[in-house]
Amino acid sequence: MNWLRGRHAAIGLAAAAGVSAGGAAAQTIELPELNVTAASPILRDDRAAPADGRTWPVGVLPVATDVFAPVTVIPRDEIVRRQPTTLGEALRDRPGLSGSTFAPGADRPIIRGLEGPRVRIIENGLGVHDVSALGEDHAVPLNPLVADRIEVIRGPATLRYGSSAIGGVVSATNSRIPQFEPPGGYSAEAIAGLSSVDRGRSTAARVDAGHDGFLFHADGFATRSESYDTPDGRQANSQARSTGGAFGFSKAYEQGYVGLAYSRYDSRYHIPGGESAELNSRLDPSQDKIQAQGEHRFAEGPFEAVRFWANASRYKHRELGLEHEEHGHDDHDHDHEHDHDHEHEEAGQDTVHGVFRNREAEARLELQHAPVALSFGGLTGAFGVQAGRGKLKTSGEGESLIAPTDTRTIAAYVFEQIDFGQGLKLQAAGRIEHASVDGTATTYPGLVPDGTDPVDRGRERKFTPVSGSVGLLQDLPQGFVASLTGQYVERAPSGLELFSRGAHHAAGLFEIGDPNLKLEKAKSLEIGLRRSEGALRIDASAYHTWFDGFIYRRLTGVGCGHEFESCGEEDEFEQSVYSQKNARFYGVELAAQFDAVTVGRHTFGVEGQYDFTRAKFTDGANVPRIPPHRLGGGVFWRSTDGFFARVGLLHAFAQNRTGEIETRTPGYDNLKAEFSYTRAFDRATARIDTLTVGVIGDNLLDDRIRNSASFKKDEILLPGAAVRAFLKVGF
Repeated sequence: MNWLRGRHAAIGLAAAAGVSAGGAAAQTIELPELNVTAASPILRDDRAAPADGRTWPVGVLPVATDVFAPVTVIPRDEIVRRQPTTLGEALRDRPGLSGSTFAPGADRPIIRGLEGPRVRIIENGLGVHDVSALGEDHAVPLNPLVADRIEVIRGPATLRYGSSAIGGVVSATNSRIPQFEPPGGYSAEAIAGLSSVDRGRSTAARVDAGHDGFLFHADGFATRSESYDTPDGRQANSQARSTGGAFGFSKAYEQGYVGLAYSRYDSRYHIPGGESAELNSRLDPSQDKIQAQGEHRFAEGPFEAVRFWANASRYKHRELGLEHEEHGHDDHDHDHEHDHDHEHEEAGQDTVHGVFRNREAEARLELQHAPVALSFGGLTGAFGVQAGRGKLKTSGEGESLIAPTDTRTIAAYVFEQIDFGQGLKLQAAGRIEHASVDGTATTYPGLVPDGTDPVDRGRERKFTPVSGSVGLLQDLPQGFVASLTGQYVERAPSGLELFSRGAHHAAGLFEIGDPNLKLEKAKSLEIGLRRSEGALRIDASAYHTWFDGFIYRRLTGVGCGHEFESCGEEDEFEQSVYSQKNARFYGVELAAQFDAVTVGRHTFGVEGQYDFTRAKFTDGANVPRIPPHRLGGGVFWRSTDGFFARVGLLHAFAQNRTGEIETRTPGYDNLKAEFSYTRAFDRATARIDTLTVGVIGDNLLDDRIRNSASFKKDEILLPGAAVRAFLKVGF
């Protein structure tokens, strides 16, 4: 069992394909060392293994060079320093990435201007099973504080997880299903943080243990924040809290492992801005989830390994708030008041405006075949099948937005790679999927009433999206690696895009779906240049995507009340209609870091980044809610004695290329700074392994920051000047 402690082979994006087979004449049966850029279960320590198998020093730009498309990696040490409470917060300042910033507890990632169902969020290889794709006000039930690593995967490898992920995949990996025995038989970690701008407090802890192949993991977290400060004063109704945890068990043996985990997530967060703040609007998502996964490696035969993933979850949230806007609100959490589904006997009391329940199950089985020695190179690869079912139930205003729906998917995929030698590799991938969405379609007479009543009828839509990709990877002198990828992806419309039919209280929208939507199709080309070693580290890419039938929410300029009969007469909700038009997206992402001077144990360097996304419909109109051009840079200092410091400025340009009925967003400057110190100890004498303390500052210029990709950009400012102190202790 020694290999459980020492051998942490990793599998990655192209892991499904068995990338890096070790040359053209692949003769060995041993599973190749692969890139850890996906949530594939190989017995390994995810908290210590970056993409190249080494430990990235604190503050060093993580660059994955053996992948065919950009992979943004947020390692554990950065999670500890920043202590984000949402995925959007963890990612939004990286090139090509932003967040919805709808509320402190609801900040979903946006990739290259694409959001919602086009961005698939996974935990340990399978979906998180929430309803966040139904609206920006819905949270992702996953707290980054317990993640070992967060990765954003674009390009061909997204086909491994689902054809809907045209924008990309956000993968959170944790140790809830333990896959290795920690050195010495156990390890533990505790982190804590305090934030000034929102009086925030965060804590998290976890423990891993193992003996004789029996492995155990447990973790827990708790966060709480008050309404945050902005340059214009307190942002009313912006408080949030969350708690949760998990425990898991595994049995590891010489050729693999099998494990099971249970997790619980609870949250309550308020919706700032406009009428949401006036009505004290808030949501209280909760989720129970069971996950299982395992792997078996074959000593001989046509296959090297078989892996499986399975999970099932039960999710619920209520949308709470006062019944009438004139009664206002205060900044205090009402956790103890009116927490039942039908408590609105009196005007001005809390009301459950809507309830969303989602039960979902998903499974994936994958076979990795043995390397094949061809005359022109070594062939490695894998193929798999995936299936899932989700049942969404709604009540109250939730049912007014969308009636209960039943979504089923089944798919097969394949990844293959040829290593031609001399640093040249070719990858091809394909996926075929069948999706059916069974719900209630509502036919409206138009955008405003004309005396004809809307008609409801049950309807089932079936789709068979087919997708494929091909990529080339070439090693260049001085450690540079170039990539070229092409991709064709088809996406089936989601239930909300097809069947939405009314008021969405927390989002402030009256949404109208189109049950006749067709497949959304996208063709993409991307080139990249990367370098991960030496004094200069760089990750650069440029892409162009052509959409056929791009599905988007079109604001009509019509105001509505709770019923369609009020459209054109009331203005409580903005009317939005799901529509399709051809569009094209293109952009550039660049991150670079240079160690300029090294003196003894101290290294001083500079870093910079630039990104933009341009999105237009083919009729010349702009796609709405697109992030702006951003340019940033700074200096850093790190020491082998454990010190690290950084100062940087990110400038976002004004976004003037707006969609219909969309206002421009002014630019801003975000000055950040951080300082930390890490010290290692002898566990035998000090009882702890490491201690890290530090402080990090955000928006230190106290600039007025609005997010051009947010539906609430005109109603809320993001937090002003903030300072966070943090502590981590490893045992």
